[in-house]
Amino acid sequence: MDTFEFSKIAGALLCVLLVIVGSRTALHIIEENRGPQKPGYTLPMPEVAAPGKEQLGVGEAVPPPVSLPGIPEGDVPAGFDPVEAAQLMAGADVANGKTIFRKCIACHSGEEGGPNKVGPNLWAIVGRAKASHEGFTYSEAMKAKGSDWTPVELASFLHKPKEFVPGTRMIFPGIPDVSDVADLLSYLNTLGGKPAP
Repeated sequence: MDTFEFSKIAGALLCVLLVIVGSRTALHIIEENRGPQKPGYTLPMPEVAAPGKEQLGVGEAVPPPVSLPGIPEGDVPAGFDPVEAAQLMAGADVANGKTIFRKCIACHSGEEGGPNKVGPNLWAIVGRAKASHEGFTYSEAMKAKGSDWTPVELASFLHKPKEFVPGTRMIFPGIPDVSDVADLLSYLNTLGGKPAP
């Protein structure tokens, strides 16, 4: 191999190394100038604070769990009062409820005669029997839940679906704020539901 041939091979290797190092340097500079990535939308997550000893007075007993009508004991999500949400429906902000409902339309339709999507159509959901919408295949957990969707039960489900119906296929994490739940309930009640008691 003569010197000219060796020089061509060495030059080609140096050129390849230069392209590799230059590409990595350029990518590094681009990453630094981009800044941190921000998610497009962060789902709200509830902040539930259990009462600590410091919140109780000296000698004060921990209050017993509240038993709610229409909800078997143990089904009420901790730190959330579904009865309060149902009571707030009367003065709730229906427009805000409609805005919150936009989170639901990826999986549910809300118009009369609308199609089932990933989840069932929610027209007339308030007062409707659970797992009863025609043409939708419900999970065994939802079928076993039984009874009607009262405002109190809907509030519990909307707050934490997987706690209220363990085994549900609904992937939505829930709505933490009681007033937002009340607003959504109020809007759902306008979708052909039975008047709330």
